[in-house]
Amino acid sequence: MRDEWEYAHTDYARPPQRPAPASLAESEGDWRGYLENGTPNGWLIRHGAMTAALASGQPLYLLHTTKNIAAIHASGELHVSTGCLVGALYCSPLARQREGWRPHNLGAYLMATKPDTTPIIFEVIPDAPVPTKGVDYLHLGPVHLRTYLRFQSFLTRAENDQISHVVLTGLSTAAGFLDIALRNATGGPSTAAPEFIDQLAAAVPSIPFLGYLYFEVLSEYLMLHSESPETKAYAQAGELNNWLYKRAAFAAVDGMHKLFDLARFQPRHQQLVQLVGSMEPGLAAGVADYVRRRLSHLLARTALHPSQDAAAVTFQGADLGTLGAIAPGLIGQMVFRQVRYMPRYRQQLYHCFEKAKALEAWDYWNSEGIPTPFNGLLPKGEIGIQPVYPQSAIRAWTAERDSKGLLHPGQEVTAAFTTHLASWWAPPRHPERRRTDPQAAVNRPSPPLPANRPSMEGITA
Repeated sequence: MRDEWEYAHTDYARPPQRPAPASLAESEGDWRGYLENGTPNGWLIRHGAMTAALASGQPLYLLHTTKNIAAIHASGELHVSTGCLVGALYCSPLARQREGWRPHNLGAYLMATKPDTTPIIFEVIPDAPVPTKGVDYLHLGPVHLRTYLRFQSFLTRAENDQISHVVLTGLSTAAGFLDIALRNATGGPSTAAPEFIDQLAAAVPSIPFLGYLYFEVLSEYLMLHSESPETKAYAQAGELNNWLYKRAAFAAVDGMHKLFDLARFQPRHQQLVQLVGSMEPGLAAGVADYVRRRLSHLLARTALHPSQDAAAVTFQGADLGTLGAIAPGLIGQMVFRQVRYMPRYRQQLYHCFEKAKALEAWDYWNSEGIPTPFNGLLPKGEIGIQPVYPQSAIRAWTAERDSKGLLHPGQEVTAAFTTHLASWWAPPRHPERRRTDPQAAVNRPSPPLPANRPSMEGITA
C-alpha cells in the first residue's frame, strides 16, 4: 500500500526514481531533464515560488474560495474535498507584500470566475521544511483498483457486471490505439502526429481517462513552452501560467463551463492546432508531435505495471483479469470513473470509496511530513491543506479584495478541520460532446464555473 502512494508522488527535489516498465524509449529522467532545462519555463518546476515556500519551512499563506462561509461560521467545521488532491482543502498560494496579500495567478483566476464566493486566507505553520513532493493523480490507478476490489462487496452483482462490461468493451474498442501508443513509447515505428491525435480523440469516449491524460499533456506543453508577455510576467513572480489551460479547456469543449468533465476533452488534430494557434501562434507547429510523444510515454508509465515489458504488451484480445495484472493503472482509472457514474455513488458509495483513499493519503502525508499536499503533475499552484497533520498550526481569516487585486485579512474564522469529505456531484453518464470554433471560444471571457460544484474545483478531478 505504501509503495503505491510513493509511486503516485513526484519528488521535485530528487532525480526521478519511480519504477517503470521495460523497453521505454525515454525514461522519466530523460523527460524531467527536457522539461526543466529544455523549455522556456522549465526552471519554475524546481525553483518556483510555491516550491521555495514549501522548502523554506516558514509559514505558508494560502487562498481558498468558498460559497459556504455562513455554514462554516455556524458549524465551526471545515470539510475537505476529493479530486486531484485526494483529501485536502483546495487552495492556491498567496505572496505577502507590503500593501497586502497577492494571489497566485490560479487564485486570481478562481476569484475572477467565482465572483459569488468568499476568499479565505489560511496561515499554515509547519513544524519543518515541507518536502516538495506532490501527488500525481494520473498515477493513482493502482490505488483506485485496489480500493474497488476491497469494497467490491458494496456493489450489487448487476453493478459489478456492468462495470466489467463497460471496461472490457472500452478496452476492446480502443485496443488498436493503446497498442499504437505503446509502440510509440518503445521506439517502434511511430505514427504520424496528425493520425495519432485523431485516433486519440476517437478513443476518448471508450476510455475517458485518455481525455484527462490528453488535457494534462496539453496543459504541460502550454505552461512550459509559452513565451507570451502574460506568461513572462507570471514567471517573474515564480509562477506557471494557469490561465492557459483554463482557456484551452473552455475553447476545446462547448459547454465546459456548465460541466467541467475532462472525459469530454477530445480535440482532433486540426482543432488542436487551431486552438493552440489562436492562443499563441508560435506554439501551434510543435503541439501535435509533443502530444504524440509525451502522451505515449505517460500512458505506458501510468497504465502498465512496472514489472511489464511495454514492447511485449498488447491490449488486443486480452481478458479483464489478465489486463488487471498487466495494466492495473489503466484498469483502476477506468473502474474508478465507472463507479462515479453509478446512481448510488453520491449518497452511498462516494464516502465509502473516497474516505478509504483519503485515510491512506493522510497516513502517507503524515509519515512524510506533508501538511500541505500539492498537485504533482507540475508544481503549478494547486495546493491543499490536509486535515489531520498533528504538527502544524493553522489560522484563517475571511479576506477583502482591494482595487489592486490584493487581499486583506478581516474576520478570523474559528473553525476546525474535520475528516468529513465535502459532498460531490457526479457528471451525467453520457455528456454532450460538441465542439466550438477555437478562436471564438478563446476570445470570449471564461464564464463562471457552475454554482453546484463543490470546492474540488473540478479541473483534475
